[in-house]
Amino acid sequence: MSLYEHVYLARQDASAQQVEELTAHLKGVVEGMGGTVAKTEYWGVKSLSYRLRKNRKAHFTLMNLSAPAAAINEIERLERLNEDVLRYLTIKVEEHEEGPSAMMRRAERDRDRDERRGERGDRGDRFDRGDRGDRFDRGDRPRDRDRRPSEGSDQPEAREE
Repeated sequence: MSLYEHVYLARQDASAQQVEELTAHLKGVVEGMGGTVAKTEYWGVKSLSYRLRKNRKAHFTLMNLSAPAAAINEIERLERLNEDVLRYLTIKVEEHEEGPSAMMRRAERDRDRDERRGERGDRGDRFDRGDRGDRFDRGDRPRDRDRRPSEGSDQPEAREE
């Protein structure tokens, strides 16, 4: 049997439970046709680069499969019929990646980074520039808008003497 990585995108309106049920259904189809599912990962709701069928976000799910080609054809057929599935991609691989996928490692890295930032304080004080010692006091000098009349007004232009 061949090894495959299969990723599908489900509509943002679908709940996480509906996506899990769809994944379980696809897993049952693969196993019913003599294949196995080595790993499934739910990557969560992510923003899309461009709109797909009026959706700006989608639920992403990865499945590592060891299955005959007929099983892959069947799950792709089912996904074409399912209105909740926006896109799918199946890639034949030499071997499955051990451990978490790149997307899950990225999520863990981001989570760790956010935790470290939390120890330094919230975002508000990070962006506050504080006192700018290099700026001098501008005092009470007339502003440009105070000297010129607005367009269409009947006031004569103020002149400096």
